[in-house]
Amino acid sequence: MMAELNPYKDFTQRLKLLISKHPTLITMTLSNIFTTRLIGNKTHGDLAEIAVSEFINQYMYDFTSAHVGKDRYRAKSKEEDISIKNDITQQEIFVSLKAYGIGPLQLSTDKNAGMFPRLLAEGDEVIHSRERIRAILDDTAFQDVQKINILPLVYDEKQKRCNILVFDFEAMRKTAAIEKVTSGQGRKHPIFRFLDNDGGYICEVRYGGANANALQRGLWTHTRHAIKHFNSLTNGWIDYSHNLVLVKLFSHALVSSVNGHQRALDEIKQDIQNMIRSERL
Repeated sequence: MMAELNPYKDFTQRLKLLISKHPTLITMTLSNIFTTRLIGNKTHGDLAEIAVSEFINQYMYDFTSAHVGKDRYRAKSKEEDISIKNDITQQEIFVSLKAYGIGPLQLSTDKNAGMFPRLLAEGDEVIHSRERIRAILDDTAFQDVQKINILPLVYDEKQKRCNILVFDFEAMRKTAAIEKVTSGQGRKHPIFRFLDNDGGYICEVRYGGANANALQRGLWTHTRHAIKHFNSLTNGWIDYSHNLVLVKLFSHALVSSVNGHQRALDEIKQDIQNMIRSERL
């Protein structure tokens, strides 16, 4: 009897297949997302959430998506940004969107600040014991983070290329050593680096005390150093370009009426239908 496919892996496989057959759609969407960096350096992260959700609704049959976002006037209680429902199986998953430049990638803020203290309690500079490493990964502090479905949109602004890189959390199970790093790069707090059998980098846990910055602490990896532990849904790097018309559209929309917005929306909906027909979706 075949094991049931993980719902998130099922979704990412379907997304990868769609991208391989219709690369124009994802190139257009990612270009639009990263264009919004021209409006503000952090703008693209929030807009990526609604863009990917709408991409799923428009182009991925058998799936529907909704933007979870933030509770009104309050911070989110969880890390996930969008919900995705398989309309065939009725399974619903929640996904955390990450829009990062190539390099360090935060996988979890570790809101409960459990990972760093757990590793600190081990007391050793380097842990090689498979039993101890397994016990650490089986701890609730690490079990919870490995259940998060993370979809990173990664861009290389210098070369104008982008990628959708999904980190393989199973790689953490291949950890052969965990080393405590206390020096380098003006480091104020130690980090714990997870290494594979070849001494290659997998991920790291950063400072997680009460005074830790949520944007710095938690579980991190690196899209350059740990590339072999990622699955590229875009089948490698794809070139993107800035859509300056989109920036102008935003600026005009902010000073126009809802009637103008509705007419523009009607035109955009028709454009989407034209693309669906041309791509034979």
